[in-house]
Amino acid sequence: MHVYGIKNCNTVKKALTWLEDEGIPFTFHDFKKEGVSREKLEAWEKQTGWEALVNKRGTTWRQLSPVEQQVVVDAPSANALMQAKTSVIKRPVIESPNGIILGFDEAEYRNKLK
Repeated sequence: MHVYGIKNCNTVKKALTWLEDEGIPFTFHDFKKEGVSREKLEAWEKQTGWEALVNKRGTTWRQLSPVEQQVVVDAPSANALMQAKTSVIKRPVIESPNGIILGFDEAEYRNKLK
């Protein structure tokens, strides 16, 4: 299982702690250090849609100018933004045997990861 995110993100910290406490093995991929490929984003989008991957409630999105926000209208424009500013990706992204999980929801984790 792979977990993608940013180490200092509070939501990612909660998810990693939960996984560790439950004894669920995972490999962590840090967006800040390792980036994210267009191919990876496209694979996730097949399961979630590009809209779910762009965190429009986060600080990074809110700090974009209205013009920068308005150009994000489809998968290619969203992917360009997510590759340039990885902190705009909703986190964590978990690739599990039961599909992609976005964010931290303990009930969803229990349902899909246990």
